[in-house]
Amino acid sequence: MSAHRAITRETRSGGGALPATPVGTPLRRLGLGPLLAATARHHPDRIAVVDPADKPAWSDRPAITWTYAAAAEIVERLARGLRGWRLPPGSRIGLCLPGSAESVLAILAVEAAGHVAVLLPVSWDEERLLAAAQGVGLSAVLTQARLGEAAPAERLCAVAARYFGLRYLAAFGPDVPDGVINLDRFVLDGPAGPAPDRPPAPAGFVSFAGGDPDRPIFRSAEALVAAAAAHLVVARVAPGERILSLIAPHDLRGLATGLAAAIVAGATLEVLPVFDGAAFATALRRPGPTHLVAPAFLEDNLAGRDLPPNLRSATFVHRAPTRLPARNRAPGGVQALRLDAVIDTVVFDETALLSGRRGGPGDVAAILGRPDRLSLPAGLLEIRHDAGGRITFRGQASTVTALQRGSLRTANPMDWRETPYAANLFAGLATGLDVAALRAEADALETTFFAPA
Repeated sequence: MSAHRAITRETRSGGGALPATPVGTPLRRLGLGPLLAATARHHPDRIAVVDPADKPAWSDRPAITWTYAAAAEIVERLARGLRGWRLPPGSRIGLCLPGSAESVLAILAVEAAGHVAVLLPVSWDEERLLAAAQGVGLSAVLTQARLGEAAPAERLCAVAARYFGLRYLAAFGPDVPDGVINLDRFVLDGPAGPAPDRPPAPAGFVSFAGGDPDRPIFRSAEALVAAAAAHLVVARVAPGERILSLIAPHDLRGLATGLAAAIVAGATLEVLPVFDGAAFATALRRPGPTHLVAPAFLEDNLAGRDLPPNLRSATFVHRAPTRLPARNRAPGGVQALRLDAVIDTVVFDETALLSGRRGGPGDVAAILGRPDRLSLPAGLLEIRHDAGGRITFRGQASTVTALQRGSLRTANPMDWRETPYAANLFAGLATGLDVAALRAEADALETTFFAPA
């Protein structure tokens, strides 16, 4: 049984609804590290992470393909090195990396060391990085020496000069600046060996709502695994298949649909952090069952193209507020992709994400119109409209809490979490999401809807 089926207790067959789960029933508590280690033990030669072929051009680093066994070993080497820094358990370590293999290994290593991984987008300038470091209380940052014309390690050196709480700064890659720990040597010369008998409990993740460094959001490792499991019920990624993602793991949308989804499913992850049309076409046509994850605006670019037959699904990720694509079945329209292969995933800031296959009863337009259509265990994820029409969530997959002055509040999975968004409805279906106070009526003349199954 795959990990995501065990987490969701999925017992359906033939696409039927999942059995109801009592709200108070606890779900299995897992982090990403134990799932990686389990796959490494049982399928050591399965591919875990694939670097993009053009990686040397923008990072001066080789493109490497990592098996699960090799990835688990490197993660443990990095984790042992991080434990040697003697930071208090649960310290916040920033990760300012693109979506290449180094990013994946670093996220897992921070978790394995018992620290909180703080996801810092590599596009942030010095001022935003400084604001995040001060607001979250970073003790260390892992980054990269070069990313195209940018030099993230040098940018973070300037941050460290202004924020004295940053005790350690380390970077992958050649030409690491003076005073910065070289993570390549750290891995090669660091201690090897099996993981400790009692590894520290996963401490969780911090991301930033709306890409705002002043809005840090904490999510436990169990909540991230639950969010990935809820997405996988729809995406149906099988062990050994490949997730090809155009979204870096900088926030919930990139983690839950990419890194976490791949590890929970025991699949392969390939991320293209620097988009290049030719490189993307080459990657898409590589053999093997593939599940594409892409920002929603790329759907029009893919519609009508000659896509490879091994493409099992295409997930288009929308950020609320958003307008949902028209639900028409006209041949040659914007849904020229096979309808049953298209998945819409809507991300509500860093609170929750909702996935559904387009055109069926689980379509996100149908669920946002009638939340009772969501067929997931209640302990995993529930959705409803509050008295003001706002979308609210509860369940392990939406268990988050805001960091207030760097301190955490205890989050209860059974508390309803309100979002600022409300659905624009027409004929019982959502045409889009707006901020509740600014909600507009949908224009029926511009939208053609599918007939709900």
